[in-house]
Amino acid sequence: MPPYNPFKINANFLRPPLKASVMSTQVAVAAGVAGLGIYAFYLRRNASGSATGTALATNMDASDLKPGKLPLSGFGFHSLRLHSTELINHNTKKLRFELPDPSQPSGMGLTSALLTISFPKGRWLPVIRPYTPTNDLNEPGFVELMVKLYPGGKQSTHLHSLQPGDTLTVAPIPELKWTPNKHPHVAMIAGGAGITPMYQLVRGILTNPADKTRITLVWGVNTDEDIFLRDQLAELEQNYPGRLKTVYVVAQPVAQSPYQKGFVTKQVLEQAGLSGATEKSKGTKVLLCGPPAMEKALKGTKGWVGAGKKGVLQELGYTQDQIYNF
Repeated sequence: MPPYNPFKINANFLRPPLKASVMSTQVAVAAGVAGLGIYAFYLRRNASGSATGTALATNMDASDLKPGKLPLSGFGFHSLRLHSTELINHNTKKLRFELPDPSQPSGMGLTSALLTISFPKGRWLPVIRPYTPTNDLNEPGFVELMVKLYPGGKQSTHLHSLQPGDTLTVAPIPELKWTPNKHPHVAMIAGGAGITPMYQLVRGILTNPADKTRITLVWGVNTDEDIFLRDQLAELEQNYPGRLKTVYVVAQPVAQSPYQKGFVTKQVLEQAGLSGATEKSKGTKVLLCGPPAMEKALKGTKGWVGAGKKGVLQELGYTQDQIYNF
């Protein structure tokens, strides 16, 4: 028998055995607490939660709203029932969800998104992804999401599999707090599905009679078919002449495509009138949302030691405080 060692630590004392169910519960609870903390951080940035604040953000008359009755105007998780689905193109679906009160809007303000929470295929940890509603925020009774299906995408695959009558857990999160006329001109640069927060804001600005902000939208996609909001944007451009300018850039255009081929580059932005050095661009706010590679090329990178690599926007003369990344 070995001699007694008073400094030997019993491993079982420090780490008592746990059953798998207990470990799963602990991890799930920890994940939930962390998720709630992140969610609360998002809400603290801009959320008002009031009917009056919602009316200002969505161009509605506050007298038409019921205080405290707007389901997605503040903190909370909600279960929404899927009303219908529509295939928009080869990989994008429009999902239309019912709100609890068919007579009231969601209560979400401009640039708000929905944090979607699901457990696809029996997963015991949730899959959480943000999506921006694309229907009119003034519309009562419904909220719509346009979801692009990504190969291997856990949440997009799950959302595309939903059928009318199925439910989805969501939580509203605010993004950029938009103030009408704070900037004379806003430049929106989107890549792929990154168009959704831009489209929500474009429509919100143009349909607000008090907001005179000019908009230049540059949208880079893979194919012509990926411009799934083309008709809606064309209608806005026609209805509000001189307020909205759209530029489409297609990586793999079809033969005889009306759109320029390529990617969102410095030259493309200059041709769109978005050179930061020009007099017209003074006071411009730049909004950016797209794939990581695109955002990195436009914003640049921070170096571990010393200066990082300049991005296209910096080369054009924009400062970091002019740029907002969704």
